[in-house]
Amino acid sequence: MKNNPKLPASFRDPSGFLFFEKKKLYRQVNQLYQENYDRLMKSGLYDHLVKSDKLIPHTEVRLAPPEPDKAYKVIQPEELGFISYPYEWSFSQLKDAALLTLEIQKRALKHGMSLKDSSAFNIQFRLEDARPVLIDTLSFEVYQEGSPWVAYRQYCQHFLAPLTLMAYNDVRLSQLLRVYIDGIPLDLASGLLPRRTRFNFGLLSHIHVHATAQKRYAAEDVRKVAQTRTMSKTSLLGLIDSLERTTEKLELDFSGTEWGEYYQDTNYTRKAVEHKKELVANYIDQANPKVVWDLGGNVGTFSRLASEKGIPTICFDVDTDAVEKTYREIKANKETNLLPLALDLTNPSPDIGWGNRERRSLLRRSTPDLIMALALVHHLSISNNVPLEMVAEYFSSLSPWLILEFIPKSDSQVQRLLATREDIFPNYTFAGMEEAFGRYYEIVAQEDIRESERRVYLMKRE
Repeated sequence: MKNNPKLPASFRDPSGFLFFEKKKLYRQVNQLYQENYDRLMKSGLYDHLVKSDKLIPHTEVRLAPPEPDKAYKVIQPEELGFISYPYEWSFSQLKDAALLTLEIQKRALKHGMSLKDSSAFNIQFRLEDARPVLIDTLSFEVYQEGSPWVAYRQYCQHFLAPLTLMAYNDVRLSQLLRVYIDGIPLDLASGLLPRRTRFNFGLLSHIHVHATAQKRYAAEDVRKVAQTRTMSKTSLLGLIDSLERTTEKLELDFSGTEWGEYYQDTNYTRKAVEHKKELVANYIDQANPKVVWDLGGNVGTFSRLASEKGIPTICFDVDTDAVEKTYREIKANKETNLLPLALDLTNPSPDIGWGNRERRSLLRRSTPDLIMALALVHHLSISNNVPLEMVAEYFSSLSPWLILEFIPKSDSQVQRLLATREDIFPNYTFAGMEEAFGRYYEIVAQEDIRESERRVYLMKRE
């Protein structure tokens, strides 16, 4: 496995694979895919999708391929600032990724091609503008008249099933995508969905009836079934339109979670908020980062202090409502350099998939130059019993610079956390925090926030 040049997430497709050479990303296109690749490049489909920012661009390069006996070409795709996964997206992010997939499929059919894959993992969100884009250049194949859409089941399992469960049951069911890496089984989705979804024609046909059909043909020879099933191009376009209408109609009912309304339910005065913004902005300038992660960033209020300076910033938060609101605001205001993602720091995305290497953990995907942990430590230390030293150790593994806000026990927000539990946190004090973090960081600057009991620190890793 160590000598295998393929990226761990790139072994399933016989058409080609991704690999690194001198820290640059390349893709080998295999001879098996030659006809499809040539049609993609000559049909005008590639040019259209790239110009409309729906597919990442690539250049053909002269480079010795890792598997020369199979190689047709080597291409160098545009590298993205951060790779995220569907179980880290909000409802609207997954929905936009789904609709982009269908839009690309319709465009492909106009150019005599079709998507052979509709995996949610083939879509990424650009850090520059938080817009979805297809990253798998080898997802296309020449369309054969009468052929059904081979990626139909995958679309339903990767997109429609989780979106429907999020809309009709609970938005947290998106985490099933962490368990079912090949998409949520339709029989499971059908069983979990409320009975009223059977009166929705789109959901009835694409989820419930589809699930029944899967069971019926589970033991059948796939090749024989495929040979007996034909679908005209008109019918195929009708299927895509039906999926599009069904997907578009799905809407999220905000649950009104506690922290989604954090800045409407806080003890900050206006002067305190403005002073905190001033301190954080100054500390960002001192750290001079190229990439920022805002951990527990809620709706991105302070993330924007970095993104508005032109610094690519990821706003992580455990509250999916907060992530959803941030994403909608970014789209509405056409903001740049800000990407919101869902993340539980007490249980971050792990290494999963084949050999625990196919989908990478958060730490193995990227590292920022600066992390911000504003009004966060009390949630980790008091709500989740994580010792301050362990918090400091983990933060220091992420980034050389840290902007930290510490909130003492006397603050009303901390009092809310302690109201229903015993105070077993004697070291949760300014002195205890500084001692714990001092083992990993040098405190470069610190200042109390006006009209509050809180303090903001700028720290640099020892």
